Amino acid sequence: MSHISAQEAEEGVGADGPDHRVKKSARRQMLEEFWFYFAENKGAVLGLVVFGLIVLTAIAAPLLAPHSPIATNNQAQLLPPVWQDGGSWNYILGTDAIGRDMLSRLLFGAQYSLFIGVIVVVVAVSVGIAVGLVAGYFGGWLDTVIMRVMDVILAFPSLLLALVLVAVLGPGLTNAMIAIALVLQPHFVRLTRASVMAEKRREYVTAAKVVGAGPLRLMVVTILPNCLGPLIVQATLSFSNAILDAAALGFLGMGAQPPTPEWGTMLAEAREFILRAWWVVTFPGLAILVTVLAINLVGDGLRDALDPKMKRS
Repeated sequence: MSHISAQEAEEGVGADGPDHRVKKSARRQMLEEFWFYFAENKGAVLGLVVFGLIVLTAIAAPLLAPHSPIATNNQAQLLPPVWQDGGSWNYILGTDAIGRDMLSRLLFGAQYSLFIGVIVVVVAVSVGIAVGLVAGYFGGWLDTVIMRVMDVILAFPSLLLALVLVAVLGPGLTNAMIAIALVLQPHFVRLTRASVMAEKRREYVTAAKVVGAGPLRLMVVTILPNCLGPLIVQATLSFSNAILDAAALGFLGMGAQPPTPEWGTMLAEAREFILRAWWVVTFPGLAILVTVLAINLVGDGLRDALDPKMKRS
């Protein structure tokens, strides 16, 4: 436990001193300003609520799901939803071609989709920021080489490049996530590089150099925190892109493999029944649509709140 002298107590120095109170007040003011601009975008608030519900659903999937997502029932193949003739309350959203419960597979599919989004974004952001910091700070031939490599990657359609990478690495969820992360990281490299090049000439960076800060400290501690706003927005949008790309790879048979209850894989398994059993295609498609739309709406709200140029007066 720290001890504060009488003189310090009289001067207001310590854990509750004026400096501490000023910092707390500034942080509170920043949070209030952030929420004010975010909440002005009603679509963003709605997206945040929907995305929060999806996250809670994914976390509680083992408790909410009425059946195992991979359990089959030969006596209940292609049952319609409960509100249609022939439906059953045991399978509220119906079953697929081999009698698996659609509701349970959708609930567990949310886990896979969110897991894919988180892992892909973490890998893409980490690699992209590290490479972008190096390119933007040091410049010269190193910057030229890095950016030409990024230009080559961006020259290919993202899904096509991811498909080629998965074909080389082998089908599977892990390889699909690696491929999607590699495809998305050039956006973070370019964004980080541009921000670093703008920030490294500022006076506060020069002052840090004068007091002896090394290149690593300048990049990570001094410059990077001032570049995070655009990166957070890009990470949010990349989250939805990762879910979409993973679903597309799963649909093409190059992502998650059956019987994994991933939404894209569910669509791939159900495409031959699209005319006979609309629910096996419609519900996974709606799940992807709602999730991606909610994340994009949140991204719009973050852009409004974090980008000063987008803030409305």
